[in-house]
Amino acid sequence: MTPLRLAIDVGPLYGHRTGVGTAVAGIVAALDGRADVSLEPYLVSRRATLRDGHRRLPLPGIVASHLWSRGRGPTADRWLRDADVLHGTNYVAPPSSLPTVVSVYDCWFLRHPELASPVVRRAGATLRRAVERGAWVHASSDATADEVRSLLGTDRVRTVFLGAPAQVERDEATPPPLASELGGRHYVVAIATEERRKGLPLLVEAFEHLAGDHHDLLLVLAGAPGDDSPGIDRLIADAGSHTRARIHRLGPVDEPTKRWLVRHGAVLAYPSLDEGFGFPILEAQAAGTPVVATRVGSIPEIAGDAAFLVEDRDAMTLAEAIDHVLSDGAARLGLIEAGYRNTGRFRWATTADRLLDLYRTAAA
Repeated sequence: MTPLRLAIDVGPLYGHRTGVGTAVAGIVAALDGRADVSLEPYLVSRRATLRDGHRRLPLPGIVASHLWSRGRGPTADRWLRDADVLHGTNYVAPPSSLPTVVSVYDCWFLRHPELASPVVRRAGATLRRAVERGAWVHASSDATADEVRSLLGTDRVRTVFLGAPAQVERDEATPPPLASELGGRHYVVAIATEERRKGLPLLVEAFEHLAGDHHDLLLVLAGAPGDDSPGIDRLIADAGSHTRARIHRLGPVDEPTKRWLVRHGAVLAYPSLDEGFGFPILEAQAAGTPVVATRVGSIPEIAGDAAFLVEDRDAMTLAEAIDHVLSDGAARLGLIEAGYRNTGRFRWATTADRLLDLYRTAAA
């Protein structure tokens, strides 16, 4: 069989690794080396130092953002003309006559454009134009697929789950520097950019309720600043001094530090307002860390029966759920065992198989 030549956006692999970057890294690794597909990685960035085998589209990212959102060229065909299919892995695909697939992980910015930044709103406009041209949408969950159908008015949608991280050992030969500060302490950890969709203010409020009953418990927030950072600033400033001193806000962390935080946490809290997949949930389950999350978006289908899901967006309700997992040994062990089982549903080899089927559908 002649390999399918795939032009794939690897831009999310550069810079700080987000959930989309984790998704793209997993997709590329799963596809690379297969006999039935040949990868032609590209990115739109003037500043990134190119890795071997990657091609740069000679158009500044901010210029492309404005032009493509308005439906104007240039198309990518002159640079990607040898490809059979084009895959925009981060909501955006350049104008092209090539059969196109666009990955969409959540639709928060489409439902709440007033809360999105200008560049994200332009990405939404570019996505809509790609769909109008006939692009297929790869959705990372059934919840996202349903929203895509409703918000973008297309049936060219296919759900393809992403993969889970491998199970990791509890011990680490070289722990990160913060291990000396947090090692041996009980803490609730959240791994998320400080954006509104992640709902972190609710967790800070919940921790205030927990702090009185769990005198040694810490709250650890790890993630880059975002549009909800000012609100988090205010909540922490308004907290009592004893509570405030127990909130550790780390900012963005590297992958080894993130893995250590998740592996040694007492609970992973995931209080999102919406979610398209939720890698930290699977990372925690693979590491044997119980998960407490909100029942929104894709979280129920990704977490399965291996997370304590909260129905109401209420700080006391969230605090009670976390307290239950911290205090009830049987419930805790049940979540840990269910988590190990749940991660087996998500395999990158299966992701690659199903994406290739989608690429062939688009090409046909």
